[in-house]
Amino acid sequence: MRFLLRLIINAFALWLTTLIVSGVTVKPYDPGTLPTVLTYLLIALIFGVVNAIVGTAIRIVAFPLYILTLGLISFIVNGLLLLLVAWISSLMGFGLYISGFWWGVLGALVLGLIAWLLGLVLRPLTRRD
Repeated sequence: MRFLLRLIINAFALWLTTLIVSGVTVKPYDPGTLPTVLTYLLIALIFGVVNAIVGTAIRIVAFPLYILTLGLISFIVNGLLLLLVAWISSLMGFGLYISGFWWGVLGALVLGLIAWLLGLVLRPLTRRD
């Protein structure tokens, strides 16, 4: 249940990010409402897997850089992870498209903020009894 809610939060945050940041767009595999929703859910799933596997490895290896830059390198790392998600989804012929590196950094920042805020609001639903 928590996984599905987290996936929906990330998909909704990605949708809001595409509305706010003009350099980040999503191209669904087919026009229509259901294919668009499924595309956002698929991209959110890819982002979760990439963030869990690649992101964790990068954060462990780059831990001294995080300390040296007081955590500011995390903006660059998150932007690169979002660009990696865009590359993986573009291999499928649809998905996330980012206009450039700095759009990716800004998109990752906005995506992270929106997902964090939605997570705060929906936190009582994810708690275990």
